[in-house]
Amino acid sequence: MHHDPLTPVPTRARRRPGGRPGRTGSRAALPLLAAACLLLVAGCSGSTSTSASTPGPSAPTGTATSAGGTGKPTTPAGSAQAERAAAFRKWGIPVLADPPPPPAVKPVKSGKGLLPVVSDVPTTRKIVFVTFDDGAEKDPKFVRMMQDLKIPFTMFLTNAIIQNDYGFFKPLQALGNSIENHTLTHPNLNTESLAAQKHEICGQQTKLTHEYGTAPGLFRPPYGNHNAATKEAVRSCGGLRAIILWRESMQIKKVQFQRPDHMFHPGDIILAHFRGPSELKGESMTKMTANMLRQIAQQGFTVARLEDYV
Repeated sequence: MHHDPLTPVPTRARRRPGGRPGRTGSRAALPLLAAACLLLVAGCSGSTSTSASTPGPSAPTGTATSAGGTGKPTTPAGSAQAERAAAFRKWGIPVLADPPPPPAVKPVKSGKGLLPVVSDVPTTRKIVFVTFDDGAEKDPKFVRMMQDLKIPFTMFLTNAIIQNDYGFFKPLQALGNSIENHTLTHPNLNTESLAAQKHEICGQQTKLTHEYGTAPGLFRPPYGNHNAATKEAVRSCGGLRAIILWRESMQIKKVQFQRPDHMFHPGDIILAHFRGPSELKGESMTKMTANMLRQIAQQGFTVARLEDYV
């Protein structure tokens, strides 16, 4: 029978001559208890090491013990950064820094009759803004890419191009990327009357609000072409606060720069398109996007949300 070493083992009482039992009560057990306590103290002293079979103290909740036994705390932020790095590796892109917090006051002023035409945002931060136009390519792999990377971007959509699948863009919108106005049919507005421009711009404003539940606040004219009638039409539609152009455009493999130094500048807006292999000479939209993000990373920039600044 096994007994706890600290529990005295019961013994039979010895009988004295004459048949009277001897005393085996608490006073008789005291020497045994004292000896057990001495053994316990000796075993727990600092001069002896813990046996290999004796488990050490477990790591507290919220810590991870490394191979070296450091037990460094793991935090939700650290875990999120590790997941972010893994996502960028998956798509073959250097990890972009997190964008800085949005400014307390937007640097591009609008409202009260102001309708800015914006190609870049005034800022000293090393940030650029990514935009995708039209909506022709509807590649589910691109949705997965953006769900992984969580890169902020803005969509300027044309109704005639997206009406066969409005739903494709909703998961991208659910990530926090806004859907903005790019006319009903993608005409060259410079050749259109004021009435026709109002129809194109205001009609798309109504369509997008109905389909996506939020009225666009930004307008991009097709081909970047606009005139005084365009500004008047934009003002008449309600809700639109700025006309958005661009400084760089993404081609198949490389960014096309307007400036002669071929460099990004803080606050630049980049134009890209929802395009697939038929427009990109066999390249996918995800590869085109990866090429663009690599070039942004190589120049030490990261991507911020345009709507936080305009």
